[in-house]
Amino acid sequence: MTGCDKHYDFDTIIDRRNTACEKWGRYKGTDILPMWVADMDFASPPEVIAALQKRVSHGVFGYPKVPQALVSAVQEALCTDYHWTVDAKWLVWLPGLVTGLNVTCRAVGQAGDGVMTAIPIYPPFLTSPQFSGRELITVPLIASEQKWEIDFEALAAAVTPTTKLLLWCNPQNPVGRIFTRKELTDLAAFCDRHGLVICSDEIHADLRIDPDAPHIPMATLGPSIADRTITLMAPSKTYNIAGLGCSFAVISNDRLRRKFKRAMAGIVPHINTLAYTAALAAYRYGKPWLTALLDYLRQNHHQVLTTVATMPGLTMKPVEATYLAWIDARALEIESPAFFFEKSGVGFNNGADFGMPGFVRLNFGCPKKMLDHGLARMQAALGKL
Repeated sequence: MTGCDKHYDFDTIIDRRNTACEKWGRYKGTDILPMWVADMDFASPPEVIAALQKRVSHGVFGYPKVPQALVSAVQEALCTDYHWTVDAKWLVWLPGLVTGLNVTCRAVGQAGDGVMTAIPIYPPFLTSPQFSGRELITVPLIASEQKWEIDFEALAAAVTPTTKLLLWCNPQNPVGRIFTRKELTDLAAFCDRHGLVICSDEIHADLRIDPDAPHIPMATLGPSIADRTITLMAPSKTYNIAGLGCSFAVISNDRLRRKFKRAMAGIVPHINTLAYTAALAAYRYGKPWLTALLDYLRQNHHQVLTTVATMPGLTMKPVEATYLAWIDARALEIESPAFFFEKSGVGFNNGADFGMPGFVRLNFGCPKKMLDHGLARMQAALGKL
């Protein structure tokens, strides 16, 4: 039993092989354990599954529109969780958060303008500007003893007169930081000085490993910063329904929202019926499941943190949010740590894809037995060096 009235099972290993699943399909026919893409190996909340089953039993799947109940549920969640009052007209619905990144790059500035981001970062942040004919400008985060921090001096040195957009990620994927109010306020002031629109990916906001680190949406810092912010959110990572595709942008600035919608026109598909159904059930009934999930993820995080600390050549900093561990393997002095571990039977994301070679990203959103198995393979691999 977890810290809520109902018991949820996170220990049972669900066989995902042969389900046309990207995570497990990558290593089909091998003995490699996939611990890479941000896709948990847990069943979605039973309340979500029941809602989907009920909707499927109806049997008709015509063109949907956004349920008003879902709009209200999102507004209520943002108000309850972040004290953020959001007007319904500010919401723009999207079939995925990556779509939002690409639309934003098309909506802000002109071809050739600069788009800044901080590395390491989720790979679509690095590709979206280029797909839109923008210039990508990357600034590394600073690794202090306990956490990754913003390098404001490097940001100031890198920004150009044609830089129009900052792609930001908070909680940060892959390093797992929840940036503080002071950090975000300083970042907002930087963007204000340089006239930058901010696109803030906050998809992992509900997955807080550190209960003492509150998530603060960038747009809640004040009216002036809200006026230049596009916030991207979704229930997909939180409730493990990413494959259904339901995300949204919050854009309070009318002009910026119109530009965003114009950039979507004719190329962004509508969200499907089952995605709306799952999202509504998640927001309405998913909180007890989420509470139990966070208890479980905190235990898994502790296991990863303490085990990696015993592995020669590897280090990691505590994760404040997400179910992803960013592991520094540069001391191993091998060309590709991801390939090295893959040869030893465990598949991680390659740090080079995030703009920082020498690292790997480990997904600990899985049953404990699976996690133990993966960590044991890591230890065995290192023992052979």
